[in-house]
Amino acid sequence: MSTPPTFNHPEAKHDGASGYLRKPQILSRECVAQSRLFQVESLALRFSNGEERQFERLTGADRGAVMIVAMPDPEHVLLIREYAAGFEDYVLTLPKGLVDPGEDIITAANRELMEECGFGAHCIEPLVELSLAPNYMRHRMQVLLATDLYPKRLPGDEPEPLIVETHALEELPALLMRDDFHEGRAIAALYIARDRMREAKRNSATELL
Repeated sequence: MSTPPTFNHPEAKHDGASGYLRKPQILSRECVAQSRLFQVESLALRFSNGEERQFERLTGADRGAVMIVAMPDPEHVLLIREYAAGFEDYVLTLPKGLVDPGEDIITAANRELMEECGFGAHCIEPLVELSLAPNYMRHRMQVLLATDLYPKRLPGDEPEPLIVETHALEELPALLMRDDFHEGRAIAALYIARDRMREAKRNSATELL
């Protein structure tokens, strides 16, 4: 069993049951900006030592999102090249998208895979949940591993056709040296998938002994 962290700040107030710091009190919240996709919310917080701060965070529809590590074979993964408005350039990343109303993450992952890569998957399993800049947003991404692929294309909402590339999973260090591959969530997802595949291969070899 893991041991809760210790805190040395003399003014910190602890939750005696867990040993963790008591969460700050939310004094007020206010929407300060709204767009078609995002809302900027201002939070007035009082911390357990009496300090008060104003924080801003980005919120959205909270529908959930998926990112797919799709493997056409045990050694390779599908990546897409798409335009990233934040960088004003094309980037290499994993297929991903929002969960539509009424979908579970498995259905959403298979649909996004069909829309963005032209493949469906007979086997899809959750790998990990990742966050992005948690100090400023509560967005969470469900990463799923898709195997046993088959050709299947669904129309998507992309403004232009996406370029689909196949890369070796064991060549991640070379991918990281590229200027167009730098999304942290995609990098983490690929390393987790690589370790999962390595473990499966070791277990398979052990069973043959």
